[in-house]
Amino acid sequence: MTKGSISANAKVVVTKDQVSCDLSGEAAILNLKSGVYFGLNTVGASIWKLIQEPRSVKEIQDAIQEEYEVEPDQCERDVMELLQELSTHGLIEIVDEKTT
Repeated sequence: MTKGSISANAKVVVTKDQVSCDLSGEAAILNLKSGVYFGLNTVGASIWKLIQEPRSVKEIQDAIQEEYEVEPDQCERDVMELLQELSTHGLIEIVDEKTT
């Protein structure tokens, strides 16, 4: 796995260092350590709701594809991009599940 990439088998869950709220289908998240707010659109908010419990990246992608009309490749890129951004901001934890 290259540095910065997220495996489809990796488990994703929100960190304890944040609080969030639903804003009419969108989400606002506050990183308690940095004091920075982060906003998510409706698709991002759907992903945020999914990862309140640990889920694999593949499970997240499957759920988003089922809920929204999106091509698999586009879904994978968009989900990975959002997860990378959330991880960079310290809002999620990613645990790589080794497939051996």
